[in-house]
Amino acid sequence: MSLQGSHMDKYIVLRKTFGHTSSIKRTASAAVSDITLGVEHIPLHALPTISNDPEVVALTPPMATKLIQPMKSSTVQQSKGDSWGIAAVGADRSPFTGADVTVAVLDTGIDKSHPAFAGMDIVEHDFTGEGNGDVNGHGTHCAGTIFGRDVNGQRIGIARGVSRAVIGKVIGQNDGDSQMIFEGLQWALQQRANIISMSLGFDFPGEVQSKVNDGWPVDLATSQALETYRGNLRLLDALMGLFKAQSAFNLAPLVIAAAGNESRRMINSQYKIAASLPASAQDVISVAAVSPAMQIQYEVADFSNSFPQLSAPGVDIVSAWPGGALRSSDGTSMACPHVAGVAALWWQRAVESKSTNRAWAVAANLTTHARPNCFTSSFDASDFGHGLVTAPL
Repeated sequence: MSLQGSHMDKYIVLRKTFGHTSSIKRTASAAVSDITLGVEHIPLHALPTISNDPEVVALTPPMATKLIQPMKSSTVQQSKGDSWGIAAVGADRSPFTGADVTVAVLDTGIDKSHPAFAGMDIVEHDFTGEGNGDVNGHGTHCAGTIFGRDVNGQRIGIARGVSRAVIGKVIGQNDGDSQMIFEGLQWALQQRANIISMSLGFDFPGEVQSKVNDGWPVDLATSQALETYRGNLRLLDALMGLFKAQSAFNLAPLVIAAAGNESRRMINSQYKIAASLPASAQDVISVAAVSPAMQIQYEVADFSNSFPQLSAPGVDIVSAWPGGALRSSDGTSMACPHVAGVAALWWQRAVESKSTNRAWAVAANLTTHARPNCFTSSFDASDFGHGLVTAPL
């Protein structure tokens, strides 16, 4: 485990305790409490000892994180009809609503007073120190696409039957760091979230610039940032592995993340960037953004990162905005909640069909029922993954 740096003494430490392994019968609460995540100040000379502790699964310095900003966003002055993504994924024809499914959104928070969330049980937790609520609007928009109720007769939400949502504010006005995301993921597990949606990214360029601002030469700053990035990837992979282990108790959540908006196909068709963290982590479903083309075909958005697992509507998506408003936005941030909403529909179906490993069953249904043959000829699986996400019928 390579974790060096002369001034780094703050580490995120993921532990898996073994105190209950002798028990013949485990409880779900005990299984979740086995996973602990904390921040420890560790001197460099103590790292080998800590790393070799059998209960330490992974440790890493925190890394800067940022919102995956919409490529375009504008206020909707009047109703444009139902958001087009509803019909594109088949949610308008699905008999499922997401009833009794708990969805977590790790983002900028939520304006829970918005009419789109009327009557819902919304649990909030702030990891940024700024307090609950959503001054940015991004988290409210994402939540509206997943489970928002109709606003003035306009449908914006995929899974309108979701009644309980857990909202982790992990990105503030000055962005955030990976500690907030990891703690948010652990909290969502403790809250028994079935689906976790994240439209955010790890800020590698920002990490490099931070080191340069501290006086590091650019080449050394880049190397150090790469090491931090690698450490965070390993910890996220390890955390996803521990989540997966909760399958025995049917507690494993399905984690979905936006692939990122760094590609620039409009400049050159070769300017494509692969899905970034956290979307590129193990057992996280990464999502690309698409827009409607001719007839019933779709195009992958110019900005959408490549090698996703699924694709979903992510251009001109109308959803909730703080203050009771509606707003149209573009980005993989808008595509990710479409998949989260469809996942909630499949989760309800898995419960009703008495599936034992629901996260696995839902992930399998999302990929096997995705539509790969609805894209124009200029795109392939490296652009859209298994295809356009599709609701259960």
